[in-house]
Amino acid sequence: MGVLIDSDVLIAAERGLLDVAAKIKDRGEEEFFISAITASELLHGVWRAEDAKIRARRSAFVEWVLENFPILPIGLPAARAHAQLWAALNSKGSPIGAHDLWLAASCVAFGHSLITRNAREFKRVPGLKVESW
Repeated sequence: MGVLIDSDVLIAAERGLLDVAAKIKDRGEEEFFISAITASELLHGVWRAEDAKIRARRSAFVEWVLENFPILPIGLPAARAHAQLWAALNSKGSPIGAHDLWLAASCVAFGHSLITRNAREFKRVPGLKVESW
């Protein structure tokens, strides 16, 4: 079983609010991943920065993340889980954000847990193991 890291955790780390390397150091053999969605969100933050120094700092951090965490693929298993979760959450009147739904679906499809700072939203997803940092 692996662990998918949400972008909000990595953004907190980039801002100096959280030491991701220290938090995962004692987790033994667990594998940690990011999603292509997370990679896009982090890269979006780089390109949104108008100040060159901020952009350079963000870019360096994102490149560190991309070098240190494999990207969990979004394929047919995640698409199937996504469709099922989307329908289930909408039928209950408790949908979650589009990007978050893909993260949740990827975790459910592969049996991974999710580390986030937004546990309240993700706890609505049936079958998702959520850890709050």
